[in-house]
Amino acid sequence: MHCLAVLLLLQYLIMKVVRFSAGSYVGCGILQGECVRTARRGRRCEADPHAPAYDLSDVKLLAPCRPSKVIALGINYKDHAKEFEHELPKVPLMFLKPATAVIGPGEAIVYPPTAQQVDFEGELGVVIRRLARKISVREARDYILGYTCINDVTARDLQRKDGQWTRAKGFDTFAPLGPWIETELDPASLLIETYLNGVRRQKASTAELIFPVSEIVSFVSSVMTLLPGDVIATGTPSGVGPMQPGDIVEVRIQGIGSLKNCVVQA
Repeated sequence: MHCLAVLLLLQYLIMKVVRFSAGSYVGCGILQGECVRTARRGRRCEADPHAPAYDLSDVKLLAPCRPSKVIALGINYKDHAKEFEHELPKVPLMFLKPATAVIGPGEAIVYPPTAQQVDFEGELGVVIRRLARKISVREARDYILGYTCINDVTARDLQRKDGQWTRAKGFDTFAPLGPWIETELDPASLLIETYLNGVRRQKASTAELIFPVSEIVSFVSSVMTLLPGDVIATGTPSGVGPMQPGDIVEVRIQGIGSLKNCVVQA
C-alpha cells in the first residue's frame, strides 16, 4: 500500500515522534505504521501535509530528542535497592548524565579503556515538552511530551571507586535513547525488560517505582529548570549486570518499543 494511504488509515493511532536522517536530510517526524512523515516546524508535534513521507526502512532513526541534560534517578525500585543493599530514599536521588552521552537506536556503546565493569540499566525515560520550573505534581503531566526507552549505562567499578557518579555515568555513548517518543501513554503500570544477547536479565513494572513519574518531574523542576527535550530517566529495576564488547543489549518497554545497541571496545 502507498505510504500516504497508510498514513491516512493510521492517523488516529497513538503518535510516535522520531528524529531521523534520510540521505543528507536530518529532521523530526511522526511515525505512523511503517511510514515517517516530516513534522511541522514549531511547538506542536504534527505531520506536515506538504512534506514528503518516507518508508521506515529507508531512514535511520536517531535519538528522538536532543536534551540539554539527562536527569537520572538512582534507587527508584525497591528490589533494586535490596539488590545493592541500599536504604530506600526519602526523596528522589538525582544525578546528571551529559548531553554528549546520548546516542540513538542501533548506535554503539563504547567500552572505555579505563573501566573494568560496564553495566546495563534499562529504564523508562520521560521527555519534557516545555519549560518547567517549580511545577506541582498535579501540573506535571502537562509538561510531558511523552516517553521513551533509555539505557543508563554505568561503569560500575568506577562508580564504586569514585564514591560519586559523574565519571561512571557520563562517558560518551552512555545514554542510549529511543527508538522514539510515545506521546499518548499512561506510565503507571508498564512492563519494562532488558535483554542481553537475547536473554532477559531485567523484568519489572513501572507500578513498582518508589517515586512515580509526576512526582519525579515535579521534584526535579523544584531543583533545576527543565527545558524542552530534556530527559528524566526514572530508575532501573533489579537485575543490572555487566556487558562486554560484542554484546547486544535491548531495552523493551510496553507501549513504546525496543531500544537495541551493541557494545564495542574503545
